[in-house]
Amino acid sequence: MISYVFKRLVEIVPVLLLVVVATFFLAHAVPGGPFDRERPLPAEVKAKVEAYYGLDQPLPVQLLRYVKNLAKGDLGPSLKYPGWTVNEIIGSRIPVSVTVGSLALLLAILIGVPVGVLAAAKPHSWLDRVPMGFALVGICVPAFVLGPILSLIFSTGLGWLPPCGWGSPIHLVLPVLTMGLITAAPLARLTRGELMEIYNLDYIRTAQAKGLSPLRIRFIHALRNGILPVVTYLGPAAAALVSGSFVVESLFDVPGLGRLFVTSIINRDVTLILGTTLIYAVALLVLNLVSDLAKAVLDPRLSRKIS
Repeated sequence: MISYVFKRLVEIVPVLLLVVVATFFLAHAVPGGPFDRERPLPAEVKAKVEAYYGLDQPLPVQLLRYVKNLAKGDLGPSLKYPGWTVNEIIGSRIPVSVTVGSLALLLAILIGVPVGVLAAAKPHSWLDRVPMGFALVGICVPAFVLGPILSLIFSTGLGWLPPCGWGSPIHLVLPVLTMGLITAAPLARLTRGELMEIYNLDYIRTAQAKGLSPLRIRFIHALRNGILPVVTYLGPAAAALVSGSFVVESLFDVPGLGRLFVTSIINRDVTLILGTTLIYAVALLVLNLVSDLAKAVLDPRLSRKIS
């Protein structure tokens, strides 16, 4: 197991290097620059600023310098926020996105998995059709539609929650609810589909013949195998939630990584774009590894393969 984890961690390095190279050249291919304004800077001032940040060097030289600094853990200075490093800016935003994303992931699991189990237990009944109908709607409705709908209901209509902002626990409710419901919908349908297949297997019939309670059969015997595809889905889903949702954080004015990424693109802040992209890539790769390890714990056959 330890050798498997070490191997996967080593494989992360070339993947991150590829992400850095691709993002670097794509960010420079975007028209405009970080110092372009409505009132252009004098040519000599702009030249001095670009020389200060090393932007007057050829792109391969800039890339090589960035990679060398990255190996030391230095993401470089922000081009749009003088006096701030990318490490400092991202470090102040990570706790926000992790808090919102973790709560949204917990909400998605608490809603999606039990709903899927309930629907699979009573197939083709109203307990199956009604929640699966809502789940289908949840899959089809994007976050930029669901978010304003929830804001209209709970903020404008009922007046229970603030429509946006940050600073108190009540500001967490709408973004967490939006992200949680969007993620819970596919979880419910995936859980239901897997359990429908497992309920027809011989070991489930044996458990029923032994007189085990339906609750024990569904949530212990069946769910242990049926949850494996769900755990696979949760890897990239958790990375997307924890590293910040671009749309939801912008909708509800949440000062997280997702909103920071959008702002960095608008500002053409190349170092900040690279930093936020790297954080998402690291989160995706690490949480996929965690997902694979969790599947190995749940399925002894996978554990023997990677041990």
